[in-house]
Amino acid sequence: MKALKNIFVGFLVSFIGSIPLGYLNVIGFEIYSKLGMNSLILFLLGVIFVEMFVIYFTLIFAKQLVNNKKLMKIIDFFAIFFLLIIGYSFYASANQTMDQQGVLEKYAMYSPLLIGVFLSAINFLQVPFWTGWNLYLINGNYISIVNTLKLYYIAGTLIGTFVGMLSLVLILNVLAKNTASFFKYIIPIVIPSFFVVLAFFQIVKVCKKYYRERV
Repeated sequence: MKALKNIFVGFLVSFIGSIPLGYLNVIGFEIYSKLGMNSLILFLLGVIFVEMFVIYFTLIFAKQLVNNKKLMKIIDFFAIFFLLIIGYSFYASANQTMDQQGVLEKYAMYSPLLIGVFLSAINFLQVPFWTGWNLYLINGNYISIVNTLKLYYIAGTLIGTFVGMLSLVLILNVLAKNTASFFKYIIPIVIPSFFVVLAFFQIVKVCKKYYRERV
């Protein structure tokens, strides 16, 4: 019963967490639209391969990570530049002329699996995300991490991420096929703006977290 509960809770948290439009979902959509379903699946497997280790270590060392103020501060500040760089990358790629090489084409020589591993590995935002959730779930007794039970929880989270990202990519694909303005406005304007807004909220979060007491 505890194993099933761990799987369900892990799936639910990860599924919901993977639905918001993040850069991995957008890149997954581009891979699917240009390279097909098999490449998308390989990409997603690369993403959850890295996530597996992130979840495991944040699950084991959640309290120690939260108490490491210096590390968390570095991650918080890095997130601002990370989001802005991603937003600019999509803006620049979407506004290139047809004879210019897009962002994805530059990496087309590599396996989608390796692309997923690399992009997931530099997604440091998942560290505070999983650290916070794991602490909440453990302290609230929503999951049990005794012995092998933690493996059931991790399995649930990986399935949730895979299903969540796959679902969103397919939804984006439907929108792209049925909305003529999708590539005209969404990719070059809305998505870069989305990352700028995320960066703004990250700046507000950093200011409140590290500088509010000094004012």
